[in-house]
Amino acid sequence: MRTLESYVQGVWHAPAPTGTVTHHAVTGEPVSSVSSNGIDFAGTVAYAKEVGGGALGSLTFHERAALLKALGQYLLAEKEGLYNLSTATGATRTDSWIDIEGGAGVLLGYASKGRRELPNSTVLLDGDPEILARDGSFIATHIATPLNGVAVQINAFNFPCWGALEKFAPALLAGVPTIIKPATQTAFLTEAMVRLIVESEILPDGALQLICGDIGDLLGHLGGQDLIGFTGSASTAALLRAHPSVVERSTRFNAEADSLNTAILGHESGPGSPEFELFVAEVVTEMTVKAGQKCTAIRRALVPHRHLEAATAAVAASLDAVRVGDPADPDTRMGALVSKAQRTEVLNAISTLTRSTTVITDSCEFHGVDPDKGAFLAPTLLRSDNPTDPSVHTTEAFGPVSTIMGYTDQADAIHLTSLGGGSLVASVYTADPNEARALTTGISAHHGRVLVVDASISDTSTGHGSPLPNLVHGGPGRAGGGEEMGGLRGIRHHLQTTAVQGSPDMLTAITGEWMPGSARHLDRGHPFKLTFDDLNIGTAIRTDSRTVTLNDIEDFAESTGDHFYAHMDEAAAAASPIFGERVAHGYLVLSLAAGLFVWPDPGPVLANYGIDRCRFAKPTYPGDTLTVFLTCKRKTLRSGAGYGEVAWDAQVLNQNDDVVAAYDVLTLVANHPGVNGVPLNQAEN
Repeated sequence: MRTLESYVQGVWHAPAPTGTVTHHAVTGEPVSSVSSNGIDFAGTVAYAKEVGGGALGSLTFHERAALLKALGQYLLAEKEGLYNLSTATGATRTDSWIDIEGGAGVLLGYASKGRRELPNSTVLLDGDPEILARDGSFIATHIATPLNGVAVQINAFNFPCWGALEKFAPALLAGVPTIIKPATQTAFLTEAMVRLIVESEILPDGALQLICGDIGDLLGHLGGQDLIGFTGSASTAALLRAHPSVVERSTRFNAEADSLNTAILGHESGPGSPEFELFVAEVVTEMTVKAGQKCTAIRRALVPHRHLEAATAAVAASLDAVRVGDPADPDTRMGALVSKAQRTEVLNAISTLTRSTTVITDSCEFHGVDPDKGAFLAPTLLRSDNPTDPSVHTTEAFGPVSTIMGYTDQADAIHLTSLGGGSLVASVYTADPNEARALTTGISAHHGRVLVVDASISDTSTGHGSPLPNLVHGGPGRAGGGEEMGGLRGIRHHLQTTAVQGSPDMLTAITGEWMPGSARHLDRGHPFKLTFDDLNIGTAIRTDSRTVTLNDIEDFAESTGDHFYAHMDEAAAAASPIFGERVAHGYLVLSLAAGLFVWPDPGPVLANYGIDRCRFAKPTYPGDTLTVFLTCKRKTLRSGAGYGEVAWDAQVLNQNDDVVAAYDVLTLVANHPGVNGVPLNQAEN
């Protein structure tokens, strides 16, 4: 048995060895002593804000993403030590794969999203600029910047690695430091992971701290710039919501609480159908993975009455084939619960449920273990013959337990699902698109996620119980009413969105992105001759002109095969309420514009990789003369690639200076001279 240490204020803190003792889930032997005695909680919060917040706030989103990528790769390289420890939690290697490699995968997922979807900046623009004055001299935009606080996470016992990392990743990417408070029973595994993180020396000082044991008065030092993320019971979530920091000082609070998740078998998905087999397999999987100790596990299985007997028998038969025993044995499919205390809680919940249900199966053979020493419990399948009984929709047995019940029609299935009071996830198993739509839309208001399963995704689905970093993890009502992860949603939770008003030039300076009406700098020659480093926001060119002819339109139609009537049929175009006569193809306008602004010789511009936000504001007619304003709008350096992304604001004007097309041109531009052997020292020429 070892005394766990906390990592606070840049050092490992060792408490007196008189803390709470945790025990091995399989053997019952002592594993750790856990205590937070002696920690300066006020100092811990201050260190996070002053040291960690300062360091992270100076980094761009891309630089923070690079930290997440490096850390995810490091943890994957060091994973075996964590796997060796994880059997003491009762988890098999398959169970721990979700926790250990899945946790590292969240870091890598957020690193990828940060590089692809966020700017290489400390400021995130939120939406398009708003023009507040007719002449464009007064505008506004929304920006999002990191909160000047700390994200305190209070985690459950079942995912000691993933649970911490899925909260940490969006916080770090947003620029907010984190304090991890793991559940006492499995804190030894979280501590081992944090030791790896500290040893890697990847993170700035103060970006991550760890408290093993009670949190004392930690929450009392939080305020309006701070965040609390909680995973656990609905009753504890309610207590935390009432904390003065949340109620009086508006500390942001997010809860992911217990829920009675549902799987629904469709009416036509009877025995013999692929969907029936997938339903049975998933119910069994969710009962036995992590010994059912998952907030996303299937607690209620809804089956049409005509398939109830067959489904019950199939699930029971599959459970009989599950090998339960020593999680270190590769042949074991289900290990132990996390502790004997947890087993007692589950047995008490089963006792409540069996007052209104029938036990279908609740016994098994335990392989290679003494079930009296460990926290072992047989998978337990119950059947409710009174599906509207409140207990099956309000009592959660947080273990290998599920209740199967019948329903009459879609409305009944939707109603029974809603009796759970809000859940994290539900699954619908059907091959009928109409049934899928009716059930999904009927239950979606009660769930954070809905998985719709038919045979086509049998080999690719990530499953009912697997939250993903790019999807929301949370749910309404009993499930906590919060959201975690969800891609950029998780990041924005840690940012303050602020409306900023001012002149275009001022907002360009503040946001680092060219704003409509801001000054254009036309005195540097052709901007495509400038390297990434030499380009400035607002560097621009007004091109020469090109008159569109009828021959241009007809030649473009011939070469592309686009003979839409508005371009080729004078009478039909004249009858159009939009055009009134023949018009140029929109893509012809873009092509002619490119011919006006593209620099033909080799140089810093390596490639055009797309167009964003394209709109054709006004028709272009034969005889119209086009010119282009091309302005450097946004720059994003791709670290280590030798080039960066440049977005150009393109406005195509006709002879009356009316905008006929507006869009962003996306290019890759070298950030050093000598591209393709061509000297670039004449960029000013």
